[in-house]
Amino acid sequence: MGYISILPEIFISDIDIGAIAWNILFGVIIAMVYIKGIIALMEKLVDSGNLSSDLSRKIIHISAGSFIWIWLFMNTSNAGFFSYMLNITVPFVFFLTFLSKGMKGSPDDPDVKTMTRTGDPRELMKGPLYFTIVMMVAGTALYGSYAGMFMMAIVGWGDGIAPYIGMRWGKRTYKTLGREKTLEGSIGFLLFSIMGCLIFYILLGVIGGIDFGTNSIILADPGDNVDITVIVIVMVILSVVAMIIEALSPSDLDNLLIPASTLITLLIIDIVLGNPLNGFLQLFPDLSL
Repeated sequence: MGYISILPEIFISDIDIGAIAWNILFGVIIAMVYIKGIIALMEKLVDSGNLSSDLSRKIIHISAGSFIWIWLFMNTSNAGFFSYMLNITVPFVFFLTFLSKGMKGSPDDPDVKTMTRTGDPRELMKGPLYFTIVMMVAGTALYGSYAGMFMMAIVGWGDGIAPYIGMRWGKRTYKTLGREKTLEGSIGFLLFSIMGCLIFYILLGVIGGIDFGTNSIILADPGDNVDITVIVIVMVILSVVAMIIEALSPSDLDNLLIPASTLITLLIIDIVLGNPLNGFLQLFPDLSL
């Protein structure tokens, strides 16, 4: 494990104030600029006719699901008052926004145009609202864990891209519980779920984050904790199960059922295979509480 000094001394000498200020900067300000910027860009592209509303929704979905990159910069070791939980500020703001606009929003509202299939504001209180709940659970109860990381990767990347692949390239259809799916969409779900898991694992596992105790970036060796082969096998198992759940889940409930299936599958793997991840609620000591 190597270290590269990057942080000004203020965050070491004045731990509480510096840590909380740091978490506000990344968990609130930078995170809000990140997601608001993506939404604004998608709105502009949709309005100009350069991007379909379907694709814009998927880009926003994947970008929102990738919000856990913020975990790299949150201070959990020295921050007082659980300020690391500020990483859920953006999901919480959008949770309230979707509730409000879902009840009394206009079809011309930017959020309605970029994040609904039909243009009906009430749709915001379904899939989009459920997604913010999942983000908040990941950023609090499952912060810094395999469970939170894999859950967001699969529901963000896999479920984000599957419908678009199915609509764009789907030719082989099948029905489950009255819903029509495409084989291409399901394969896309599987592949992008695995890809998302790999990306997040590299981001949070190999890079690791910031060690505020030594004022350094952590360059973690994944082999220090769990065999990389085991990690990949778990990713594939989770993605296959989630693909099946996505195919079977009722409309608008997949944003809840897919994360639930990931947690249950991880629990089963943990019990049956004898704790292969050294605890699925713990990712790496540098990120876990």
